Amino acid sequence: MEALANVQAFTAIAIGIIVGLGALGAALGIGIMGSKFLESAARQPELVPMLQGRMFLLAGLIDAAFLIGVGVAMMFAFANPLLAAVQTAAGA
Repeated sequence: MEALANVQAFTAIAIGIIVGLGALGAALGIGIMGSKFLESAARQPELVPMLQGRMFLLAGLIDAAFLIGVGVAMMFAFANPLLAAVQTAAGA
């Protein structure tokens, strides 16, 4: 029973780390990308439409990577495959 509690505790810590670091990375990535977009738009205003389209594409990709991490974290939160392995090992 103690092994099951340990797996649940470490899973909760891992979920927090996955979501927290993913959010931090996405926020930093979008912040840096936005600042570089503003710098380039100020330098060459005629390229703003092309740069804006690429910026939104990259913002979507950065957010998609974060949401994949959230999905993996939710999988471990609600359908943890490690718990089944611990229960099988404890029952054997």
